[in-house]
Amino acid sequence: MTSLLLMLLFAAGPPQNQNRCADLLKFQSPGMKLEITRAEPVAAGPSRGGRGGAAGPNLPAHCRVDGMIDRRTGSDGKTYGIGFAVALPENWSGQFLQQGGGGLNGTVAAPVGNQAVGDRPALTRGFAVATTDTGHQSAGGGAFDGSFMNDQQAALDFEYVAIGRVTVLAKEIVRAYYGRPADHSYFVGCSTGGREAMLMSQRYPSYFDGIVAGAPAMRTGLSNLATRYLTVSLNQVASKDANGRAIPGSGLSDGDRKLIINAIVDKCDARDGARDGMIFDVTGCDFDPAALTCSGAKADGCLSAAQVSAIKKGFAGPKDSRGNQVYPGWFFDTGLTATTGIPGLLATGNSPIGPPTTALTQNTDAEADAANNNPVSRLGDSYTWTNLSVFTSHGGKLLFYHGVSDPWFSAKDTIDYYERLGAANGGVSKVREWSRVFLSPGMGHCQGGSGALDRFDMLSAAVDWVEKGVAPESVIATGNAFPSRSRPLCALPKRTQYRGQGNLDDAANYQCVEPGK
Repeated sequence: MTSLLLMLLFAAGPPQNQNRCADLLKFQSPGMKLEITRAEPVAAGPSRGGRGGAAGPNLPAHCRVDGMIDRRTGSDGKTYGIGFAVALPENWSGQFLQQGGGGLNGTVAAPVGNQAVGDRPALTRGFAVATTDTGHQSAGGGAFDGSFMNDQQAALDFEYVAIGRVTVLAKEIVRAYYGRPADHSYFVGCSTGGREAMLMSQRYPSYFDGIVAGAPAMRTGLSNLATRYLTVSLNQVASKDANGRAIPGSGLSDGDRKLIINAIVDKCDARDGARDGMIFDVTGCDFDPAALTCSGAKADGCLSAAQVSAIKKGFAGPKDSRGNQVYPGWFFDTGLTATTGIPGLLATGNSPIGPPTTALTQNTDAEADAANNNPVSRLGDSYTWTNLSVFTSHGGKLLFYHGVSDPWFSAKDTIDYYERLGAANGGVSKVREWSRVFLSPGMGHCQGGSGALDRFDMLSAAVDWVEKGVAPESVIATGNAFPSRSRPLCALPKRTQYRGQGNLDDAANYQCVEPGK
């Protein structure tokens, strides 16, 4: 049955029985090699949670559609194809959401829409939701199986092709199932999903009305270089093993780490008017590790001059031999010593890019050249493109959010992109008419942090802006780290400031103010 006939079949209204869902097994899209492998109703029940979101309330009854686009045998003999899933709720709101991926993708995540939505996944709100593995299937479901990159089409699909094709197909399925197209479409993702979100605004500018890009993995090669740069700086003051290699993490003792965090808090915590262990004026924080330098020999309660120099060098970010900044530095924040999830920048432990390096030197020029000239990375580049004229001309809204303590991708890089957006589009004040940036203090990569409020609803902010014309000046954040606390995350350049009276843990007692006030 053709997609046209299915649309006519469903034109009478939303599906009322299992047959309407099962009929999607016959769905075809002109010009696309398509297999629908599953189309069956799913009863209402508990959510399994997922990347970046709590399990939340029960999911509503919905039709679940799974399939693959362009199944083929690759140049390496492996089977490839763009896997996807679409969830079609019984009580549809008229909205569509595409959910971004993570890592190197390779699996089709549950189409729930639970990234940056607070406690209300998009599916529970009545959104139709789509997800994709972006064209390859990881061995053992591993998020960092990069073997697919050897296949030309698989690399193209991952970098940018698959997300666009799935959008087109998912919207066709939505239209066929409900008898009409979605009223509004949204994309939400973090990390790799954040990069995908940016690509949607850049390469597929007419596909979405509202886009949320969290901690976008814009320049993975250079961000990896920058984390190594900081580690190598600390290795130079670390203890060495019998082979002369640095012992990871020994450049700072646990006491040194605690000293640094306490000093950052003492210096910058109260800048927002409230001493609460969180730093909301992150761009104005002027902490200098030099203030901790021992007056004599190294002792508890102070740092050696060599340790101070290593910290200052590492946090300033890598420069090449000509003095050019290769990648922005990092903010001083409370999550630098985190040991859960991806270890903080001052902690030690394995990360997504492998175990901590024991190297004492680094060829920044060679590593930067390799990262900048990686042909695969260039395919999916989202950092350089700033012309969003088509996206903005149809009313598109673009939101960014980033954890200040993110040890993998610096929040400063997201700010840098936003400032370049401003330079290319009439200034930041002009760009704020359609795009906003929010920083979450203490938060790691996409979520988490022992001193963070990492639960917030960016989707509602995007919906209200797109559908009601209400621009988000702030978004309320809560989190498990402080169960009774809430704060407004203010859109840059404004920052959160305590009003001077009332409960310190109540967001109502804070306001967004201009920098320097």
